[in-house]
Amino acid sequence: MDERIAQHLDRAAATASAHAAVPGRDRQDAVARVGSAHHAETLGLTVSKVHEPTGLFDRRYEPSMSVVLRGRKRSIVGDDDQVWGRERFIITPVDLPVVAGVVDAAGEDGFVAVVWRLDPAVVGEVVASMTVPAGAAVATGAAASASSRADAVSPLPRLGSWTGPLADAFARLVGLLDAPEDIPVLFPLVSREVVLRLLQTEQAPRITAALDGTGVSVVAGATALLTGRMSEAWSMERLARELRVSESTLFARFKEATGMTPAQYLKRTRLGEARRRMVVHGDTAAQAAAAVGFRSASHFSRDYREAYGRPPAADAVVVRAQLALATAV
Repeated sequence: MDERIAQHLDRAAATASAHAAVPGRDRQDAVARVGSAHHAETLGLTVSKVHEPTGLFDRRYEPSMSVVLRGRKRSIVGDDDQVWGRERFIITPVDLPVVAGVVDAAGEDGFVAVVWRLDPAVVGEVVASMTVPAGAAVATGAAASASSRADAVSPLPRLGSWTGPLADAFARLVGLLDAPEDIPVLFPLVSREVVLRLLQTEQAPRITAALDGTGVSVVAGATALLTGRMSEAWSMERLARELRVSESTLFARFKEATGMTPAQYLKRTRLGEARRRMVVHGDTAAQAAAAVGFRSASHFSRDYREAYGRPPAADAVVVRAQLALATAV
């Protein structure tokens, strides 16, 4: 990693670590961080810190930029299984079901990560203001891969590469946690700068995936339907009809933006919700499977074991114990 980029990220890590709430810390520490949490919410930031590796948990990521500043994390989206750290970042263009956990807690310093919520309105404003099209700075080097995607749909790489200007802007965004009095003036400026720098990387197509110039994009509309009505029987034909687009357009845009087909997305969403029902509400495997739309108990058990490595009931017991340990004093 370039030394200047490393320095910017070190600065962001120190600030984020100082403002992160750590599970299991005493009540006084928690009270002291209430102000930090409020400022982080204003900035659209979620700051996390843990001192031990964790299990893999289901999470839903809204449009965001995810950054690991210390340690390493494992993230599974569809068939894409990545272990990554601060040398990369991840853009989530639309609401996505992700299985993730900490695999390296960075010793005494602790694992530190930041998720920054992307505001579609700000993204649209910056895109409209750019004199050079988004991603043009890296378009020449990516021309061959873009051409191949036209013939055979493939997802964009999920892991983005830092540039010096992007790392600097991101560090200044996180740095506003130390200067809450500056947030009203500087946040609108810095947030737009971070979006601009992101749009100058190879991740530009991911960032603009939720924008199509006509309101809700095809991809965002599809994820909303599949998430909000997951128990219904969906096919490509029905989904495309509801969105008033062709099946080929839906498939191509969805796969490129999310890395999954609509069917894979629906299955992962159903499994995550079934797991949550068993762990949080105590549903049986049969109850959870039926609630999320699985028509066959055997198919549910097979898909669940394939996704999480254990049968549904046994996995729920393990995850419940892990959650209890994570929140223990």
